[in-house]
Amino acid sequence: MAMCKISSPVHFVTRSAGPQEGAAKAQWVPNTDVYSTDHGLVIKVELAGMRSENLEITVEGQRLRISGNRPDGCRAPKCSFLVMEISYGPFESLLELPSGYDLSQAKAAYVNGFLRIDVPLTQSRSKISKVPIADGN
Repeated sequence: MAMCKISSPVHFVTRSAGPQEGAAKAQWVPNTDVYSTDHGLVIKVELAGMRSENLEITVEGQRLRISGNRPDGCRAPKCSFLVMEISYGPFESLLELPSGYDLSQAKAAYVNGFLRIDVPLTQSRSKISKVPIADGN
């Protein structure tokens, strides 16, 4: 299956380990899908081998920070890798969402190695109001 790169209003502030904001302690960034539905935005993060208590989600304005630590407790002490593709240790992903989504109402669930965060659309309560018209005299 080919990787699909699309243009998106979602901005990954920390996408890879390096000198970016918050990336000093993070060693890797998990694979993430973000898609919209009729009800809002869905963020799905691939985090196999973790426990929900090792995950943290924080909201900072329109930014969503997902961080945690995937322990490496299943390999032998003196092993020699032939292939190593699984990342372990601390991670962080920082996403800046476009306006129109209410992060204060976000709900998260961790099931079968995937963290799913549902962010509803902002409830716009349009009020009908009169605009006063000044007399041109």
